[in-house]
Amino acid sequence: MRTVLRESPGVLRLTTIRLAGQFGDGMFQGALSGAILFNPERETDPLAIAGGFAALLLPYSIIGPYAGALLDRWDRRTVLLVANLLRVVLIGVTAAALYSGLRATPLLILALAVVGTSRFIGAGVSASLPHVLAQHRLVPMNSIVATVASGFTIAGVGTAFAIIKVVGAGDFGSAVAVAASTAGSVIAALAAAGFAARALGPDGLSDRARSSVRAIASGLRSGATAAWRSREVTTAMIGIGAHRVVFGADTMLMVLVLRRGEGGVGTHMAKFSAAITAAGAGMVVAAVVAPVLIPRLGRSRTVMAGLAVATVVQVLLVTPVTVATGAAERSAEIALLVAAFLLGLAGQTIKLTGDAAMQIDIDDAHRGQVFALQDTVFNITFVSAIAGTALLIPADGRSPGVVIAAAGVYCCGIAAILANSRRGAGV
Repeated sequence: MRTVLRESPGVLRLTTIRLAGQFGDGMFQGALSGAILFNPERETDPLAIAGGFAALLLPYSIIGPYAGALLDRWDRRTVLLVANLLRVVLIGVTAAALYSGLRATPLLILALAVVGTSRFIGAGVSASLPHVLAQHRLVPMNSIVATVASGFTIAGVGTAFAIIKVVGAGDFGSAVAVAASTAGSVIAALAAAGFAARALGPDGLSDRARSSVRAIASGLRSGATAAWRSREVTTAMIGIGAHRVVFGADTMLMVLVLRRGEGGVGTHMAKFSAAITAAGAGMVVAAVVAPVLIPRLGRSRTVMAGLAVATVVQVLLVTPVTVATGAAERSAEIALLVAAFLLGLAGQTIKLTGDAAMQIDIDDAHRGQVFALQDTVFNITFVSAIAGTALLIPADGRSPGVVIAAAGVYCCGIAAILANSRRGAGV
């Protein structure tokens, strides 16, 4: 870190945008989970939870690749500044809506706008990093920044839960926590303002700015074509997609399992927070593991190793919580925390490998589109898995079949990567 900051001072400012933004996102998401999942004033069943995730993530997932084209046509410094200021306004409106007791549909539309803006900013930061950092530094720096950012997200969630615990678990407490999350966006906007115009790309901006409308229309095709031309980027997309399917199923399972039993809202939120912290700890360890594995195994084998480890964890450590009863439930919940740690480690290793592949193999003219496409893969697979799980799983989460089916998804991902590795480069 000392070497990078000495050689590339712009990295610190870009990292500040990422970390401050993700801390604010963590607070916002934690406050929303308090308002929707654990709020005694709002009753939620599995289908309602799935509907909430779909409303939050799917619309941006559909338009993301098209919006990503703008990151390759507009000054990214301006995009990061304006988007962060817009996020401040949207979060403020959402907080007011929560405080007034606004019901589900309009509240989710507001939350959708905040989450979509956050994902757009995240794609912009990732696409900008090669402009402030030498290529040979990308893999270790991605490991550090992405993992520390995940830690900031976890810290934001914990901060929101703490505010709700102090203020109260109703709409008012959630509204206060949501309003406090604007701090991250304000700091990120100030950091973005410190960059000179066009310092973050894209290259050849003046030549491409006039074609923005056409670029939006062709964003999905262009991003997918650029990703397909690199076997390693395609492999990363497969790995990310498979993991997000399982992560979606496990998220629904975890929410239902940790809400059962006695103890009240505070106990349930504490268990949920512990599971999130365990996953975050696994992501921190991935910052050490990924830079060691990638040069030794190569990117494709690193993704496959992550999927293989996750398959074993899914079968051995997640299944018990779906069948345990009585005194055995406590042991099963501990196993679930261990699983959260290991799945966080495996998933983040796959993600870091994918980030490196996209930043190195994709040219600057298409990098924003490919990162936006990755967001689409992230969100659509996650929401689809949650929706499918909601239709199959009982309200207490006792469904070992769902866990085994999720492990099968990991196996399918490995098979797809093996098939992808056999096609010719550039096909």
